[in-house]
Amino acid sequence: MAADGGNASLQLPCVFSPKSRQYLALCAQDGRLRIWNTDSKTLHQEFVPSAHLSATCTCIAWGPCRTVKEGPQRKKRKSEAVQVEEKADLLAMGTAAGSVLIYSTVKGALHCTLDGGHSGGVNCVQWHPEDSLLYSGSDDTNIVEWDLQTGKTRSKWKADRAAVTSLCVSPDGKLLLSAGQTIKMWDLETKEVYRKFTGHSTAVTTLCFATTRPPDSNGLYFLSGAAHDRLLSVWQVREDGKDKNSVVSFTLTDEPQHIDLVASNSKEEAVRLAVVCKDGQLHLFEHFLNGPCKKPLSPSCTMQMSDTKESPMPIPLLAAALGADTRTVLLAYGNHLQPVMEKVEINTAERHVCLTRDVQTSLSLSMETTVSKVTIMSSVLVPGLPGHQALVKGTSQGSEKRKKDTDTKEMSIAERLGEIDLSTVSIEKGAPKGTASLQTDNFAVLLVQGLESNDASILNKVLQTRKEMVIKKTVARLPLPAVLPLVEEVNGTFLSYPFVLSYRAVLIVRWLKAVLMHHTSYLASLPDLVTKLGVLYHMIESRVKMFHKLTKLHGKLYLLTTQVRGQEIGRNAQKLYDQNS
Repeated sequence: MAADGGNASLQLPCVFSPKSRQYLALCAQDGRLRIWNTDSKTLHQEFVPSAHLSATCTCIAWGPCRTVKEGPQRKKRKSEAVQVEEKADLLAMGTAAGSVLIYSTVKGALHCTLDGGHSGGVNCVQWHPEDSLLYSGSDDTNIVEWDLQTGKTRSKWKADRAAVTSLCVSPDGKLLLSAGQTIKMWDLETKEVYRKFTGHSTAVTTLCFATTRPPDSNGLYFLSGAAHDRLLSVWQVREDGKDKNSVVSFTLTDEPQHIDLVASNSKEEAVRLAVVCKDGQLHLFEHFLNGPCKKPLSPSCTMQMSDTKESPMPIPLLAAALGADTRTVLLAYGNHLQPVMEKVEINTAERHVCLTRDVQTSLSLSMETTVSKVTIMSSVLVPGLPGHQALVKGTSQGSEKRKKDTDTKEMSIAERLGEIDLSTVSIEKGAPKGTASLQTDNFAVLLVQGLESNDASILNKVLQTRKEMVIKKTVARLPLPAVLPLVEEVNGTFLSYPFVLSYRAVLIVRWLKAVLMHHTSYLASLPDLVTKLGVLYHMIESRVKMFHKLTKLHGKLYLLTTQVRGQEIGRNAQKLYDQNS
């Protein structure tokens, strides 16, 4: 069982799908929901909410696996065995605007939108394990129970004097944990407080039930983690009500960011716990919950990752999922825009494990294999650029026959550059049929090929494009692995122009502006961005200061030349007057 609910608003949501762990759902800095296939290591779906910039996603939670129909199917005979497969389908996303979006991975589209329940941002969402119910907690201090069959509010009540930061439903679906200033356990049938727990001085970001036993057996445990707290606290729900303090604590190196837990079904079964901290380290715990333990427990194994450079840099872990085997762990690491997923076997006999990986190589390989797998909403897509797709328009059978009759030979890059005049090409839809029409995809393809081959002629042809709309669309179609090489190329080209008013320098600035507008979130995730763009920043700053002085000089020169020209006109007029007189 994974602790999928309750994320701090400052943390970017990152959650594995339940049971099979086939998918990884992430919301990155650009506000888009991306679902990655952990088996093929490729991007499965991408969803852009209509208000992804104004109402950013604050938390996500997978719904229980269910049987879904993926499309029209033929009727099965009685002799055929009926195999029912449950899949992870619905995904709830809380937003800063107070709404909850329900996304269907099977349909590849928005299932429904839950509005009107909250007046503040949603901090946590949690599914009921059996009924089609969803619970959400918000900054408005309320908990809302949503009925997904009707899409309306079923119940709403005030949970605390402070914002509700985390929620968790018990495995039997009868109890609900909520966290504000204090941790409260609610009876979902009566919506009344069953127990209260105090012990955290900061906002609780994680709540998760650790056992599946009923509360009247003194065997029900849950754990909690808070912001800026390096301890995970375990609480026992006692029948006599004497459960004021935590019974067990797990020590961490930083506050918990992602938790995956395999619950205990009996006293003889240990609880397995995987905690990814804010500092990017993974801690593994295994403990038998049977009463209090005075000393905080240290992890049985701590794992971290680093790159393969001469001076190794740490690679942050984003999430971890425990496998059926005690030594197998599914990891997600890197950044939220392009995570790397890997299933590893950890030697738990060693207390500290450090894995080295070449993230750049993994990213490039992943982007190459992502092409044919992406499905965005319900559009029909085919492979185009690495990491991008182009829409396909339906063609009639007659046009297909005509295409078969004509032999089309693919042009080389040199022929393409010779045929195309980038400065005069028309990209408007209403361009005459006789004129050449160059799609923005061609610019992006040429730019990627020029960056990969480091061909100066191709890069000069593309970077000298004057139309700003072409530049914006080309940059928007670039795959992520080509963004940083483009920035370095633009950086070097700009620094090679000594004059601030150079027309080529102005064109290069347009490219840089488009890159910063479309790929800000990706560039912000790079650790060495400051060193790469520091020189460029100081150069632009100095040229802007110089530009102000040049503008003043330009004004003075304009006045001077105007006066000289006026004097010359006056002298010429005087000469003509003298000659005529």
